Amino acid sequence: MTSDFNLDLQIACTGHDLPEQQAMEHWLQATLSGLRERAEVTVRIVERDESRQLNHQYRHKDSATNVLSFPADLPAELDIPLLGDLVICAPVVNEEARQQDKTREAHWAHMLVHGTLHLLGYDHINDTEADIMEQLETDILTKLGFPPPYDA
Repeated sequence: MTSDFNLDLQIACTGHDLPEQQAMEHWLQATLSGLRERAEVTVRIVERDESRQLNHQYRHKDSATNVLSFPADLPAELDIPLLGDLVICAPVVNEEARQQDKTREAHWAHMLVHGTLHLLGYDHINDTEADIMEQLETDILTKLGFPPPYDA
């Protein structure tokens, strides 16, 4: 586990079945373990409208999406553990869990792991990067007791 970790959780939606903050912290720490000793992450849980607006503004896609990652862009000389921000759209994640026949908890864990790996610089733009990132996600999630996220 990371020795110095802080989660700033912002809930900007209502009426959704959300994981407990303690579970989210556990999933984030499992992702950061061995990759980052100190980290501060903001997770903002939103409705479709905010997700769609941010996805349009930053990715030029006019739809809500499950998770958006905004890595911190700080000068190297600053010794601040800020890793970045994740914006998770609760209705999209819960709907995807139902559509993919996954437990809500497993899919939320996957979205937090996936988004945090993006904050750490991992991506899935090409097949090689996707293979590396997907294997890391699978390793982390199975260690947490969840099924592999990419099994059909």
